[in-house]
Amino acid sequence: MEEPLHIEGGYPLEGKVWISGAKNACLVIMAASVMVQGQTILENVPRIRDVEVLANILRRLGVSVTRQEDNSLSIIVPEDVGGETPYDLAKKLRASNLLLGALLATRKEARICLPGGCDIGSRPMDLHLKGLSALGAKVKLDHGYIEASARHLQGNRVYLDFPSVGATENIMMLATLTPGQTMIENAAKEPEIVDLANFLNASGGRIRGAGTDMIRIEGVKELRGTRYAVIPDRIEAGTYMAAAVATGGNILVENVIPTHLYPIIAKLQETGATIQEEGRGLRVIGGKEILPVDIKTLPYPGFPTDMQSQMIALLSVAKGTSVIVENVFENRFRMVDEIKRMGAEVKLEGHAAVVQGVPRLFGARVKASDLRAGAALAIAGLMAKGTTEIDNAYYVYRGYEDVKAKLRGLGAKVR
Repeated sequence: MEEPLHIEGGYPLEGKVWISGAKNACLVIMAASVMVQGQTILENVPRIRDVEVLANILRRLGVSVTRQEDNSLSIIVPEDVGGETPYDLAKKLRASNLLLGALLATRKEARICLPGGCDIGSRPMDLHLKGLSALGAKVKLDHGYIEASARHLQGNRVYLDFPSVGATENIMMLATLTPGQTMIENAAKEPEIVDLANFLNASGGRIRGAGTDMIRIEGVKELRGTRYAVIPDRIEAGTYMAAAVATGGNILVENVIPTHLYPIIAKLQETGATIQEEGRGLRVIGGKEILPVDIKTLPYPGFPTDMQSQMIALLSVAKGTSVIVENVFENRFRMVDEIKRMGAEVKLEGHAAVVQGVPRLFGARVKASDLRAGAALAIAGLMAKGTTEIDNAYYVYRGYEDVKAKLRGLGAKVR
C-alpha cells in the first residue's frame, strides 16, 4: 500500500519550479499514435502514473512503447494491433476511452472496456457514441464494453450538445482517417484539443479550427511517424501558483504558456496576488492577505474545473466569504469533508460551495478522493499549523510528476 504524504505547514514557497508536459494532452496524443504508420517520438512526456498505465494498455495491444533517457517516448505500432482494451488496466484510467476513436480509425473495429479513473461524477459516453455513429460507425454497449465497427465511414456534420473534450477528441481521431469532410460544431476549445490537432497535422492530418467551436477535418489515407513535443501542463502550473499564493510565497513557475493560464491568473490576482511574466515563466507573489473571490467553473476558456478544489483550499483562509459554483462535474466537492477536518468552514448548497474564510487551518489526517482533491489537500497542508497526513496519496502521483521533489525544491517540508 502507498505511504501517506506528510506535509509540515507554515513555510512560504520560494524558488523555481519546472512544469512538466500536460497529462491530458499527452494521454490523448499517445492514443492517437496508434493511428500512425512508423515511429512516433513524443517529447516532454511527464513521468506520472496515468502515462504509465496507458503505456501498459498500448503494450497489451501489441504496441512498442519505450521511455527514452530524455523524457521522450518512442511508440511503434504493429500492423496487427489489438482491438480490445484490458479491463484490469482500463478501470484505472478514464483516458482509456480515447482509444475508441483511434482504434476504429486504424482497425475499423474496437472493443473498449468502459473506463475508470477519478470518481468526480458522471462522465457519460453518449456524446462520443453519437459523434462516431454520425461518421458511420456501428456502436453498441455490451456488459461494460463498447463494441464498435466502422466498415463504411464518411465525413459528416456533428453537433455536440455539450463541448465535451473527450468526445471532441474521439471524433477528431476517427474523422482524420475518414473519407470526406467532417465538421464538429460546438467543439471543445481546450489547449489539449489544439495540441492533438497539431500532432495529427504534423503526422499528415488536415485539421483546421481547433481551439474554436467549429473544427473542420478533411480525411486523409494515412498518417506518418513524427517527432512532437507535448505542451506544458496548465493545471500543474495553476496548482503550484495557488500553493505559492496560499503560503504567501514568491516563486517562478517555468515552462508555461501564459495564455493557457489566463483564467487562473485572473482569479489569483483577485485574491491579492501579484503575477507577472518573467522570461519563459510566471513570477507569482502572494499578497499580504488572501481576499475572497467568486468562481464559476466552465469549459475553456472559462475557469477550469480541474482547479476548483485547489481554489477552495486557498480561499478557506481568505478574509471573507467566497462562492464557488461547479458547472462541469457534480462530485468535485468530495474533498470538502476532508478539508473541514482541518478547520475550514465550507457549506455546500447544490452545485455551489460557500467558503467562509478562517484565520488558519490545522494539520490533520485526511484522505484524497481523487487527483485534484489530493492536490487541494496538499495546498491546505502547506498552509496549516502542524503536520498533515494525506492518505490515498497515489491519486496525486497519477497527475503530478515528482511532486515531493518539486515541493521540497520550493522549501516545503514534505516526506
